Amino acid sequence: MKTLPARTLLAGAILLVSASTWAQAGPSPGCQPLETREANATSQQPAFAGQTRACAAPRSAPVTVTVLATGLVKPWAVEPLPDGHLLVTEKPGRMRIVSPSGQLGAPLAGLPAVDARGQGGLLDVALSPGFATDRTVYWSYSEPRQGGNGTSVAKGVLSADRTKLEQVRVILRTSPTYDGDKHFGSRLAFGPDGMLYVTMGERSDRATRPQAQAMNSHLGKILRLQPDGSVPPDNPFVGRAGALPEIWTVGHRNVQAAAFDPQGTLWVVEMGTRGGDELNLVEKGRNYGWPLIAYGEEYSGQPIGPGATAREGLVQPAYYWDPVIAPSGAQWYTGDAFPAWKGNLFIGGLKDRKLVRLVLDGHRVVGEEWLLAERGKRIRDVRQDAAGALFVVTDENEGELWKITPGP
Repeated sequence: MKTLPARTLLAGAILLVSASTWAQAGPSPGCQPLETREANATSQQPAFAGQTRACAAPRSAPVTVTVLATGLVKPWAVEPLPDGHLLVTEKPGRMRIVSPSGQLGAPLAGLPAVDARGQGGLLDVALSPGFATDRTVYWSYSEPRQGGNGTSVAKGVLSADRTKLEQVRVILRTSPTYDGDKHFGSRLAFGPDGMLYVTMGERSDRATRPQAQAMNSHLGKILRLQPDGSVPPDNPFVGRAGALPEIWTVGHRNVQAAAFDPQGTLWVVEMGTRGGDELNLVEKGRNYGWPLIAYGEEYSGQPIGPGATAREGLVQPAYYWDPVIAPSGAQWYTGDAFPAWKGNLFIGGLKDRKLVRLVLDGHRVVGEEWLLAERGKRIRDVRQDAAGALFVVTDENEGELWKITPGP
């Protein structure tokens, strides 16, 4: 069975159980789970009650969805600016500023080329913690390289006239380079420690999967950098022979959702195969199991590797979905516009075209709600502004930017 640190156990985050208890564990007791469809991996059981198929959360109050902008081509990320404008990335390689009223600005000049095949392109964008004074913007992208491509992170200064990015510098080029078009990651999140956390995929193919466990590879990892791209000296594998010093955690499949909660804890939501999307509480130096263990099954219907869902030393997800939601983008709600949502986690859903709201008690998921499914759009990212509104971008060739505020 997988082990967890004592502080997580004391917080009630992720329960460890004996093999006999594990076999009998089920969905959240004493309620009607929101998810009632048959699981893909019907023989698998969760490690503890409530690890999957949480209770249906009380329905949210009515919301107003304002379509601020249309005509975006595969938007991947939205980032509110302090003055109410929004930065939006488009996968083909464009970053735009959108006004509070929805007017689309011209693409910013100064961005490097991207490889936009498949799941690649211009991906996440994040503001420097000191953006109000340094105007620095960070972004991730699939970089075309000799022999293939790879996820890279760059930074630049937004010009005073907001038409271009200046002093552009690549601060991270992940390795190895690979000739593929899937599982680039890659969310960017600044922690309360001032460090930049970068999520990585393992590039999907059977040939690259094992690199999620290889310490000389960035693939399938969460990385931690100083804002200038250098390695923090307290990273867990600094000085370890054969290990890349940027690595923070190991054993991830494809993480396209990452956010710090109000207590300063990093959570990620990573895509599974058929079943097995995972919500993980991220802790320094831990191993989250892929591809040695996983919930769900291969797209072919066969077991994933040996078919194991637990193994000594590997961390259990705090929550998982089967069937999947295909998670992308995450936001812990801290605003005042929706008091009932305080402390809830919002996750974009691509496959079922919905916004997922999770209610947590400490580190345990106790309720789930699906929002905006009636709009039928693939939700790629969700972010909150200072006023407590939520902003969503939809993953479409004619993508949209929505603003979510309290209903009438």
